[in-house]
Amino acid sequence: MSAYSRLVSLLLCGLLLLTISIAVLNTLVPLWLSHEQLPTWQVGLVSSSYFTGNLVGTLLAGGLIKSIGFNRSYYLSCIIFAVATAGLALSMSFWTWVTARFVAGIGCALIWVVVESALLRSGTVKNRGQLLAAYMIMYYIGTVAGQLLVGTVPTAIFSVLPWVTALIVIAMLPLLLTHIEDQDSEQPRHAVMPMFRRRNARLGINGCIISGIVLGSLYGLMPLFLTHQGMSDANVGYWMALLVSAGIIGQWPVGRLADRYGRLMVLRIQIFCVILGSIAMLSGYAMAPTLFILGCAGFTLYPVAMSWACEKVSADELVAMNQALLMSYTIGSLAGPTMTAMLMQSYSDRLLFVMIAVVSLVYLVMLMRKADHTHNPVAAA
Repeated sequence: MSAYSRLVSLLLCGLLLLTISIAVLNTLVPLWLSHEQLPTWQVGLVSSSYFTGNLVGTLLAGGLIKSIGFNRSYYLSCIIFAVATAGLALSMSFWTWVTARFVAGIGCALIWVVVESALLRSGTVKNRGQLLAAYMIMYYIGTVAGQLLVGTVPTAIFSVLPWVTALIVIAMLPLLLTHIEDQDSEQPRHAVMPMFRRRNARLGINGCIISGIVLGSLYGLMPLFLTHQGMSDANVGYWMALLVSAGIIGQWPVGRLADRYGRLMVLRIQIFCVILGSIAMLSGYAMAPTLFILGCAGFTLYPVAMSWACEKVSADELVAMNQALLMSYTIGSLAGPTMTAMLMQSYSDRLLFVMIAVVSLVYLVMLMRKADHTHNPVAAA
């Protein structure tokens, strides 16, 4: 029986449309603010407010799903995201945008938890890996499509917001054609916080935090860095598309290598490549291969770290661990743009890559100290 049921296909279709919208906004919001002459630290705080909303949404998602079910939670999440996006047109005030992006972050996090949890519930221990791989690939395809749209359509704020908001509303339609069964009341529920205390899963959790710092900084501040290099909005979109395309290309081979040679070795290689890519950007070498290396290593870090942590828990703890990992990633995504933007404002735009290299080096030290790699998963993914 195929892992890609009707429910899975419809979930992924809706996710694709939402991801396109998210990618367009994540690239253009910093550019719009920059064009309005806002200082770099304020641009960073607007990016961080979105990730703060992600964190709040992750915490609220479990209770919301339990109260109104998967389908209604999905519809409500899309409505929240659409309203917050349309709200950007009200004013160019700094606090208006901080608030709107915070609310948008809540909506997006609710969507991710609903979709990820539904995929986990619809799968088995034999095909769950296929479902999560399809989820990541669809997410990155939508991200690339969004970056390419930035390079081909008018990027003025009042040109973009109407069709992006409409796309979010259209993304609600696929789930009108199916129903996600609510959680069985007899199914054991596990708290999220104890997952953080799992010593054998700590490297996976730390990897998700580092992944959040790296990707949050790249998403939120790379467009600003490229703009300050004198590039047009269209060129920024193309370079961001290259970065994310590398992540798509790397998903399948990195996953296979992790299965064959162990996740510890692959994590070490990935982090080493992120450090090399950051140094190359600082040195001013060819940007195309450098961004490809950064994208291939950085965008595949989260699923490998997630797989490490999920191997350490039993099958009925997978959803709680998944929430813990998403929270870890979100915390990193929140801290990364905030700290990096302040450093860029005070010193130089080059601090973007110094920050990425330093936090990656810290994680590499953790990985090198892990001598005993055991590959005996409790719950097969």
